Amino acid sequence: MPFFLHPLLGFQFASPGPVLFEWGPLSIRWYGLLIASAVLIGVTLSQYLASRRNLNPDLISDLAIWLVVAAIPSARLYYVLFQWPEYAQHPDQILAIWKGGIAIHGAVLGGLVAALIFAKVRQVSFWQLADLVAPSLILGQAIGRWGNFFNSEAFGRPTDLPWKLYIPPERRPLGYGNFEFYHPTFLYESLWNLALFAGLMGLFFWGLRSKGQLKPGTLFLVYLVGYGLGRVWIEGLRMDSLMLGPLRIAQVVSLTEVAIGVAGLIWLYGLQRSLPDVVTSSPSETGNMAHPPKQ
Repeated sequence: MPFFLHPLLGFQFASPGPVLFEWGPLSIRWYGLLIASAVLIGVTLSQYLASRRNLNPDLISDLAIWLVVAAIPSARLYYVLFQWPEYAQHPDQILAIWKGGIAIHGAVLGGLVAALIFAKVRQVSFWQLADLVAPSLILGQAIGRWGNFFNSEAFGRPTDLPWKLYIPPERRPLGYGNFEFYHPTFLYESLWNLALFAGLMGLFFWGLRSKGQLKPGTLFLVYLVGYGLGRVWIEGLRMDSLMLGPLRIAQVVSLTEVAIGVAGLIWLYGLQRSLPDVVTSSPSETGNMAHPPKQ
């Protein structure tokens, strides 16, 4: 029986391969398609959320260009730096992003810098923007994780659980050639992210009903805490973590995210203070994020 049919019968996963379509020299890979889909869906969702807050959706379109230009190269650079011994021997592979090898933490860091600059240039609230992007970001991460599935990468330790993931011999870690099945950590993280997405959307709509009780920055801070907590335990199962000495980089960064998120929420709701921003007046006062007047 083909491995890709096993999920229907025994919850056993196996990638059908990284390539969706080939026509001569042209090939479309699942990884690239999923990233492109995540960006498109994310922009559309953030525009919708902006309109529900009576903010200008066109601002999200402008911001999306900044985020893509900054996030994707940053995600690749982050990954390559921590895998430099390998890429130093194969420099022709440094730009081969379609084969996988991007780090979401690198994307988030690059996107944060871009969003801060964008907010400063356009004189809008960074925290308003961050709250509109947070649900789209975690949804995009849930979608993008399936790129790891098709590439047979980012899996966990060997397992015999019913939802085990089959890894082909050429993709197995050194010394694990006799183990066929591994934890589908891509699936764990995708499901965790979807749950967090549902929670953020629930908070967003509660904020609309509560008339100001949800303070700017809350959604993004909850994202930091929620994603960080999930990534810490899921990363502990993986066998291909980016390392700095004995430390798993993703766990260190995730715990830092959790600490920042918790501190920010305490600042907002415990101390009842606003988060520092790039603008001194609210978006409604500047008018930059409000809907343009109808003609």
